[in-house]
Amino acid sequence: MHDYIKERTIRIGNHVVETRKTVRMIAKEFGVSKSTVHKDLTERLPEINPELASEVKEILEYHKSIRHIRGGEATRKKYKLASQKRSDTKPVG
Repeated sequence: MHDYIKERTIRIGNHVVETRKTVRMIAKEFGVSKSTVHKDLTERLPEINPELASEVKEILEYHKSIRHIRGGEATRKKYKLASQKRSDTKPVG
């Protein structure tokens, strides 16, 4: 494994533990794909730093356990916004 991949993996792992952000958020911040972040955290990190990998795994499992809630909330916001836009454009009278 290349050194730059090891460094990125450790930086991403530390960032997850410090911020508790989701894989999507981390991917945007680091300029890599969600798949890369996920592979770094679940496959590469345990080989490089098992202790950090254990902390990250707990956070990822928590995110997985609440994703149905976040998804429902996003859908609710989407339709609420669409409803507001429709009511703003309705002609009066």
